Amino acid sequence: MTSTDTLSGGTEKLVVQDLSLSDITESLRAGLRDFRRAPQFGLFFSAVYVVGGFLMLWVGAGHVTWTLATSLGFPLIAPFAAAGLYEVSRRMEKDEPLKWGGVLGIVWNERTRQLPWLGAIIVIYFLFWTFLAHMIFALFMGLSTMTNVTDSFEVFLTPNGIAMIVVELGVGAVLAFVLFSMTVVSLPLVLHREVDFVTAMLTSMQAVRANLFVMLVWASIIAVLSLLALLPWFLGLMVVLPVLGHATWHLYRRALA
Repeated sequence: MTSTDTLSGGTEKLVVQDLSLSDITESLRAGLRDFRRAPQFGLFFSAVYVVGGFLMLWVGAGHVTWTLATSLGFPLIAPFAAAGLYEVSRRMEKDEPLKWGGVLGIVWNERTRQLPWLGAIIVIYFLFWTFLAHMIFALFMGLSTMTNVTDSFEVFLTPNGIAMIVVELGVGAVLAFVLFSMTVVSLPLVLHREVDFVTAMLTSMQAVRANLFVMLVWASIIAVLSLLALLPWFLGLMVVLPVLGHATWHLYRRALA
């Protein structure tokens, strides 16, 4: 790894490094190692997502409004759950004791720092994507005769339906990568150093721009593994999420000197 750019981060300089695919491999190995060393923390924080997924299915079943309302809590909770995993990896890295009080205390203290601002940005981004997705649906399917989407899946096999799906997936992929670019480094950065959330997001985007191919691969790995983990009733997330969370910390440490 070699440095590519330097940004101001509080009293220190944040030096963006050149990454290679081997950094992803090593980060994944380190993430798996951290999870195996302290599985209780990974299982605890990933359970937040799994339980939340079941709550969304239960509360919002058959009601789009309730599904949207419950899902809005995810972007707010997610950064704090991730912060717990980052803190566990940080403590292992520094050979500090792993105690529930210490780890949860750090997560609790984050509510008064920069993490809530990042959570707010994620919520606003989520709302924007929800609006845009509905608009794309209306542009392609607004004139279709369809009493109930759940009873009219064949309408998606029409030319308009197929075009709508392609556009939704394309736009969604671009927006997801933009959000990934803003958060992949910024979330662990605000936990690790005293920087404001704007600087953290700009640094994250700089790191992604400097390592575009590697970050595209990393984003694809996260997307594929997360999707596969959803299939067995969200239970795969109990392992995939903590491993990816720990691995993200290690990739962050490699991305910034």
